[in-house]
Amino acid sequence: MAIKAAQVKELREMTGVGMMDAKKALVETEGDMEKAVDALREKGMAKAAKKADAVAAEGMTYVAEEGDKAAIIELNSQTDFVAGNKEFNDLLHTVAQTIVEKEPADVEEALNLDVDGQTMNELIIHTTQVTGEKITLRRFKILKKGANQVMASYSHMGGRISAVVVLEGADEATAKDVAMHVAAINPKYLASQDVPADVLAHEKEVLMNAEDLEGKPENIKEKMVEGRLHKYLAEISLNDQPFVKGDGKETVEAYVAAKGGKVVDFVRYEVGEGMEKAENDFAAEVAAQMG
Repeated sequence: MAIKAAQVKELREMTGVGMMDAKKALVETEGDMEKAVDALREKGMAKAAKKADAVAAEGMTYVAEEGDKAAIIELNSQTDFVAGNKEFNDLLHTVAQTIVEKEPADVEEALNLDVDGQTMNELIIHTTQVTGEKITLRRFKILKKGANQVMASYSHMGGRISAVVVLEGADEATAKDVAMHVAAINPKYLASQDVPADVLAHEKEVLMNAEDLEGKPENIKEKMVEGRLHKYLAEISLNDQPFVKGDGKETVEAYVAAKGGKVVDFVRYEVGEGMEKAENDFAAEVAAQMG
């Protein structure tokens, strides 16, 4: 039977589960709302949904490699304590391996992938039940290397930061060095020409209004801002950054070129970057559980 959007919405509001899970439950129970709720409760989804409003900004990053591909993922939990336990780490490795093998287009598609007879989302919900914390797949990216290309990854701080780098030419040792640099220095773009025009325009506007330029002639301000913009681009562009393992004078681009290659692509994930982290009052939580 055809399931209406209004039914899916109602079931989602009753249980807090995701849209696809709500629709699946309604299809299985032929639109019977009560049976659908029971079905979700039996699977533990409704229980896990109580964690839906919690902020999961801790967790781990991880890189799984297979052949010419690598998948870098970020899996979040509410506390770093859970991120360090076996259940979470087993899930982390399974999710990354499944993604690198099956190459889903986005997170929604990834959550619906089959993992030994259950969806990835169901697997995550099961781990949420076991750990008692909300766990979410936040993001991932798949990188591929072509002919005459090498790829390497590097994880730092026990998986809080991971980086993957693809080079044309050179060797894996060089790629590993660049991956370490990316993890440590956090470049935003590969090259200065990759910086979007609006980002550059905004930075120029900020620099033009700098206090130390107040009262200076426009032509002098333009020249000084041009120099500062050049420095800004060098700070955020991987190719132009001083290589972290070098003497401070050699850029990443020059270092890789000396090894017979050039950087093609890179990705860097850091746990929780850009997310608002919850301030936990553990004393209040314990008191509430004892009351």
